[in-house]
Amino acid sequence: MTAKDTPAFWTSQISDIAAEDVYIRGYPLQLLMGRLSFSATTFLMIRGRLPTPGEVRMMDVVLCSILDYALHKSGTAAARFVVSVNPQMAPGVAAGMLGSGAYAMSPEDTGRFIIDSYAQWSRSGLSMDDCATQLVSELRRQKARVPGFGHPVFRTVDPRAQKLRDVAVAEGVWGRFGEWYEAVHRAFCTAVNKPDLVINDMGMLAALLAQMEFTPEEMTGLALLSTLPGLIAHVSEELRSGVRNRIVPDAIVEYAKSRRDLDADLAEAGW
Repeated sequence: MTAKDTPAFWTSQISDIAAEDVYIRGYPLQLLMGRLSFSATTFLMIRGRLPTPGEVRMMDVVLCSILDYALHKSGTAAARFVVSVNPQMAPGVAAGMLGSGAYAMSPEDTGRFIIDSYAQWSRSGLSMDDCATQLVSELRRQKARVPGFGHPVFRTVDPRAQKLRDVAVAEGVWGRFGEWYEAVHRAFCTAVNKPDLVINDMGMLAALLAQMEFTPEEMTGLALLSTLPGLIAHVSEELRSGVRNRIVPDAIVEYAKSRRDLDADLAEAGW
């Protein structure tokens, strides 16, 4: 077997390097630079095709939608704690990124819920509202969480989610996934008698990115990209603060004050 016949270790269609340029999805990088925006090239790299003008404007809003949430975001606090003992940008940003998960900064579960439940409705033969009502009833019976609903501060409307929706409608990006998710939201609010329960930013983000055919995993990547400027700003501010080794003050922690007899407990354990 010759080297040419040996299976490739990796196969990638994202980029390749030639003597004259780096090619991004087949396009010379020097032509993309200055001609397409960061939002447009981000779409191109992930989706593998050039976006429409409406999709670019939607991406602009998506990438500005989760810039920061002060120190109410666990990842931001983690980043600043880490930088106070390891004063470098990279570990601080990495620590902040790890604060993404099922309960914050990740639309992945919501995106998967929307895509899978939409497919369930498509097969059901029911109206959208009837199927949403049945789905919510079953989820409540299972005590299952509906991702993307609710917020600790916002009631009735999450302004970030509303802005995302408004731009999607204006740019022709709003569609079947958003309509379905809103039907589920209406059914859920009725079932739990909470008319002021919002679709939050992660929920709306997932609905729109599903419409734009991003995978659930890619949705989380884009959410992290959106929050990256805020993380960089917080890490930079922490580096400039001069504070070293931040700790949680004793005044805001309740520690157990029990005292135990080691010799007696060892004897009881058979030592």
